[in-house]
Amino acid sequence: MASSAQPPAAAGGGGPDGESLAGSGEAFGDRSLSQGLSVLVGLGLCVTMLGLGCAVELGQLGQQLRRPVGLLLALLGQFVAMPLLAFLLALIFALDEVAAVAVLLCGCCPGGNLSNLMSVLVDGDMNLSIIMTASSTLLALFLMPLCLWIYSRHWINTAVVQLLPLGAVSLTLGSTLLPIGLGVLIRYRHPRAADLLVKISLWSLLVTLVILFILTGTMLGPDLLAHIPASVYAIAVLMPLAGYALGYGLATVFRMPPHCRRTVSLETGCQNVQLCTAILKLTFPPELIGGMYMFPLLYALFQSAEAGLFVLVYKMYGRDSYKQDTLGEEEDTDISYKKLKEEEVADTSYGTVTTEEHNSIQMEPTQTAL
Repeated sequence: MASSAQPPAAAGGGGPDGESLAGSGEAFGDRSLSQGLSVLVGLGLCVTMLGLGCAVELGQLGQQLRRPVGLLLALLGQFVAMPLLAFLLALIFALDEVAAVAVLLCGCCPGGNLSNLMSVLVDGDMNLSIIMTASSTLLALFLMPLCLWIYSRHWINTAVVQLLPLGAVSLTLGSTLLPIGLGVLIRYRHPRAADLLVKISLWSLLVTLVILFILTGTMLGPDLLAHIPASVYAIAVLMPLAGYALGYGLATVFRMPPHCRRTVSLETGCQNVQLCTAILKLTFPPELIGGMYMFPLLYALFQSAEAGLFVLVYKMYGRDSYKQDTLGEEEDTDISYKKLKEEEVADTSYGTVTTEEHNSIQMEPTQTAL
């Protein structure tokens, strides 16, 4: 494998940045740290997928099968818009093949759990968020390798693309089905335990990313961030931001209400960086991928920061309009109820019955003010 890894290093070393990134993969030669990192990535991915399964209810799945709007939005957002966006950014910024594969891999990943948390903070549709995340994760088993194969054709003459382990990517995706299925079973049998596991999975996401930053910095050295090209930083900033915009536009095309638009926006821009990190770490030789192992971590940093700004802006300016919309719906309901009661009164108040003598009954009509 060492001999097969040399051509990509040469191919990716067209400039000083490429040589530094390829050479930084040698730091992964510390076997104990590399194995520890692989175990951490694998466990973090399993806990995340378990939490995703615990958030899914069978009743919601049945409703989505009858009206699969969430499934369609997940398909268009995660496997049409985001892979194309990643491909175009890689071409515009003229990335080398190693960086391009890392960006494409992140763009082809399904939605992540971060979007579920953010949807709650912006008063989104939580059921839609969970269904989109779960649907994109299941669809990724077939569509993610297909998207990688399609969009990597531009770099087909490079060694890193020729060695692209699509089979290993599919195997890694297939391994996530077990914790997802287990989570669905726990939700069905033990709902309270499922709620607790969902919270644990969200916290594990944050903890895992922090530990990965620390361990990767230890393995690759403090000057790693300086070796990553500025174009990669630019893509890490622009890609989630463009994903949020594309998701909102997609939901607008489908004429969804504002709270659903916010949900689809977050679902589209938030990628499953744990899955991307696991694929890069578990399927690519470290000397082949080099410092581009850091790209999903950078993406996670900026997607979280931008989603946080999204939430902050909504809390400052959009919350009042959401309350007014909710209040308006309640007022409409009250008006309809009052109108119904008045109609009932008008129907029953036909007149009053009075008796003047034992054998005479007189009806006196009364008027009801409407």
